[in-house]
Order: sequence, then structure tokens, then C-alpha cells
Amino acid sequence: MALFRGEQRSLFGEILDWMLTPLLLLWPVSLALTWLVAQNLANKPFDRALEYNAHALAQLVSVHGGQTYFNLPQPASEILRADDSDAVYYQVTAPNGRFLAGESELPSPQDDQERPVGLVQLRDAELRGVDVRIAWIWVRLSLPEPNLALIQVAETREKRSVLATEIIKGVMLPQFVILPLAVLLVWLALARGIKPLHQLEERIRARKPDDLSPINHKDVPLEVVPLVDSVNDLLGRLNDSLATQKRFLADAAHQLKTPLAGLRMQAEMAQRADANAADLKLSLQQIGRSSMRATHTVNQLLSLARAEGPGALLQRRPCNMAEIVLDAMHDGIDRALAKHIDMGYEGMQTDDLEVWVNGNATLLGELVRNLLDNAINYTPSSASTPGIINVRLLADPFGHVLVLQVENSGPGIAEEDREHIFQPFYRVLGSEVDGSGLGLPIVQEIARQHGASVTLEDAYPKQVQRGVVFSVRLPTTKAPTLASPV
Repeated sequence: MALFRGEQRSLFGEILDWMLTPLLLLWPVSLALTWLVAQNLANKPFDRALEYNAHALAQLVSVHGGQTYFNLPQPASEILRADDSDAVYYQVTAPNGRFLAGESELPSPQDDQERPVGLVQLRDAELRGVDVRIAWIWVRLSLPEPNLALIQVAETREKRSVLATEIIKGVMLPQFVILPLAVLLVWLALARGIKPLHQLEERIRARKPDDLSPINHKDVPLEVVPLVDSVNDLLGRLNDSLATQKRFLADAAHQLKTPLAGLRMQAEMAQRADANAADLKLSLQQIGRSSMRATHTVNQLLSLARAEGPGALLQRRPCNMAEIVLDAMHDGIDRALAKHIDMGYEGMQTDDLEVWVNGNATLLGELVRNLLDNAINYTPSSASTPGIINVRLLADPFGHVLVLQVENSGPGIAEEDREHIFQPFYRVLGSEVDGSGLGLPIVQEIARQHGASVTLEDAYPKQVQRGVVFSVRLPTTKAPTLASPV
């Protein structure tokens, strides 16, 4: 029952509903209970008067010569009937059922009821269509069986109804004043209770757009502290995210500045008046190389943004990891051959059941390509001393994971650099490799999106060229069920 609720839920209205609705529902119940209690209270004094009259009439029954007589003096009869509000009736019946005196139409008690001698009993009945209250008593006489005479005294219920009504008025009329006052006090108390929420709202609205400092929760109620702490946690994560974005944009601008500056310088050199054909050709080659570098950096930035985007998690389905790895190797084989690198593959095939993972095929392909590009870039190779890159795809049935390994015979990665290589734009000093520093951060972000882990270790720890092997552990899934041909 929503008494104070509009289209949008209101905390004030919700609390007011839960406080006032039970109160308003219990009020009719209170009325009914008060009526029942008032009826009971109103019956007691008049029931005692009926019991007294029944006992008094019982003493007027006598036996003479084997006959039952009832002698009611005239003054007693007048006193019995002297009532301005209610009519009083009586009935006396001999043991043999013979009517002796009183009102003959007064209903008799049911035959199946017990007949306790000398005990007054009470019941409700009707006499000529009017509700009456009857007290009756069985009196034992000095006669042979049957020897029980019945005396009944009945009274209409007007005085009882009046008394019950007066009791209800005395109890309920003050409630008509107290109930609205209670509703008003509840309203005022609730408005006062949620005032700290309005104050908190005003404090938040008064903040500047760039103010992401934590909200002071010492001035708010204890019940609101968890909410404020959650908002503070969100503000902290938002602040970290904005700081990361600012740092990322600054680093991206710095990385793009170098190739763009090279393009401008080579363009200016090509425009010199004394430039010959050889100088012009060299400048064009440098321009092409700088544009390729800028294009590669932009592509890597887009890949990292796509990997970090929330939409990457929305398009997941079973992916054949062997197909993804082989496709990525096919795309990089030309670069490897150009550097005289021996690139090979070993491990699981596309028709194996354990090669399936649940993920985004595009992002997983980007992960493999970046690992291969990193291996090709950092593997020294020549025609006389070719470098080696081994790609493995292995199943771990006990851990329910698929292990992708990309191993190269390069110089390896020093221990102090391993904790930094997954940071954007970080490049190992002295490597003399023209890269963007975004490949491994992309790999780590895509792995994180797929619940995978990325580790690295020396490929040949006892050799001078220790190399490095990157391992990605991907959770496996069941192979999709293919529809059987009809």
C-alpha cells in the first residue's frame, strides 16, 4: 500500500509508508477490540443484577400438598418491572413443565444442556423479535422425580448498548485527536531525521567539477556512512582513472610528437632550394619511415583503447585458439622471413577438443600478434645467425587452462625491467628497437579481460642470449556443439 509514493520512489515516502500504514491498518482493529471489550464490560453489572433476580425468584417457589406454587408479592413485581430503559420478564415453570407465572413466550433452554442445581446461567435469545439477555436457574424441590423447577429472568439490551457506546466514545473520541497528531509528529520527526541527507546533497552540489576528494563522513548519520564510503571509493577510482587517462594522453602526445616532428623536418629538407634528386629521395624514404612509425603508434593506441573498453566483454563466444594462433603466425611470417628468423609452431591442432576458450576472437588475435611482434622486434637475427621464435599451444587438463607460449632467442629481459614492461610506452633502454611501447600493455589488458594471466621467464637461462618466453594461461571452455546435417 503506497500512500505517499509517486512515479519515482522516495525514501521519505517509503519510510512514511512503513510507519503510517501499519498504524492506519491497526486503528480499525483497535476499534473492533475496543467494541468487544466495551460489550463485555457493559454486560457484567447487568448480568449480576439478573443473577440476583433469578436467585430472589427461586426463593419464592414452594411446595404444598405435592403441588408447586410461586407466590410473587405485588411490591416485588413492581420493583422487578420498574425500569425506564429496558423491559424485564420472568418465567417460572414447575418440574412437570406446567407454566406457573410470568411470560409464557420466554424461550426455554435447550434440552441437551446440563441442569446444575442452584447455579445461575446466562444466554442471549430473542423475544418477539427483540434481543434479550436471559438468566436461568434450576431449583430442586421436595418432590419425587421430576423435581427441578425452572426460573428464568430476561431483560432487553438497551442499557447495555448505551453503556457500551459510552465506553467506546470515552475511549475512541480522544483517538480521533491523537491519531492526526501522531501522523503530524511522525512526519515532522521523519523530516528532521532525513535533514542530514539534504545537507549532504547540498555539500555535494556545492563541489567544483574537478573536486574528486573524499567526502567527509563524520557529519552524516551512521546508516549513511557505508553509502558515503562507497561514493568515496568510486571517487578514488574515478580520480585514478582520470589520472591514468591524463598520463596516457600525455605519453601518447609525446610518442606521436617524435614521428610528426621527423615528418616536418624531412619535408622542410626536401623543400630546400639546393636539394638534389638523391636528397629528395632520402627525405621521402625518411618521411615514409616516420609515417609508418606514427601509423603503428596510432594503431597500437586504438588497440589498447579497444581492449580497455567495456564493450570488449559483451561479445564473447567459444573461440578456437589454435586457429587464432595460426592466423596470427601467418600474418607475421613475412616479417620473420625478412629478418631471417626461424619461426615454428608446436602443440595442439585446430581439431583438438581442448583448444576452445570463451572470449573475443578479435582481441585474442590482437594478443597473439602483439606477442609475435614483440618477439620479432627483440630477436637479433641475420642470414648467418638466424634467430628462433617458438610458439606453443599446450593444454593443462588439471588446471582447465590453455597455455600459450611465445619464446624467442633474444637478449632476454633484466629482472629490474620486468615489472615495468607492462606499463604503456615503457621500453628497455639500450634495445635500439623502434617500437611504441604499447604491445605488452595491450597483451596484459586483453588477458585481464579474459580472466587470463601473463608471466615471463628466461627461455635459455644458462646461455648468454637468455631469451624470454611469455606464457598466457587462458581458461578453457567446452567445444560448441555443431548441428547435425538433416
